[in-house]
Amino acid sequence: MKNLWTLFLAEFAGTALLVAVGVSIVIFDFGHGSPAGALLPDPGLRRLLTGFLFGATGASIAVSPLGKTSGAHINPVVTLAFWIKGKMSAPHAVGYVIAQLAGGLAGALPLLAWGRMGASIDFGGTFPGHGYTVLQATLGEVVTTVGLIAGLFIFLGHSQLRRYTPLLFPFLYAVMVYLEAPVSGTSTNPARSLGPSVVAGDWRGWWVYWVGPVLGTFLALAIGQFSWLRRFEVEVAKIYHFEHDPHGVFRPLHAPRQA
Repeated sequence: MKNLWTLFLAEFAGTALLVAVGVSIVIFDFGHGSPAGALLPDPGLRRLLTGFLFGATGASIAVSPLGKTSGAHINPVVTLAFWIKGKMSAPHAVGYVIAQLAGGLAGALPLLAWGRMGASIDFGGTFPGHGYTVLQATLGEVVTTVGLIAGLFIFLGHSQLRRYTPLLFPFLYAVMVYLEAPVSGTSTNPARSLGPSVVAGDWRGWWVYWVGPVLGTFLALAIGQFSWLRRFEVEVAKIYHFEHDPHGVFRPLHAPRQA
């Protein structure tokens, strides 16, 4: 059990870093009074840069010692996808999700240091965009989560791409944030949305950031099951450091799939 706590703590810390660093990038790029607006006046280009840097934050966590320990899911729906695919046990998956949500809350606390700049955009919280309905925001989260899970499983399931999986995130999020952020904020991650909502005290459309990502995960896995994508079979519940499994939690590479 002590070994499991090491995994959960690493997942907690990784998610906290994602929120603290990734959402700080959002605040710097879009908070009122930030020099970013003057340096890069085009909001579309700022969204592109923000998405790239947010994805690069996740990629850095994946290749770090934290990612080596826990596999760097840092997102409840990524853990959900691995569990549905039979790559994690239910108790381990539940422990990961709890650690991620706690990490999202802990990582949001440093965002308060941004003061008025952070408060001007609700500390980087994700909410349905102006002029868009909650249904449209939910659909936006579904579509972007499909892109995340499908892209992730294509990379992890391809022997030649697997080692480059972390490189997917900066480019994927750059595109998704550029195109979709005005609709829902492009969360794809309930833990990422939870923390800023708590520190901002703003719960507008909070359920969108659970329903959308969860539905998107199921849809991505269904598409993968009933299309040519089924050839991309994930072998281990990790984003990087696939060979590292000292606690025997992750399915080893080339292990036979259980029925």
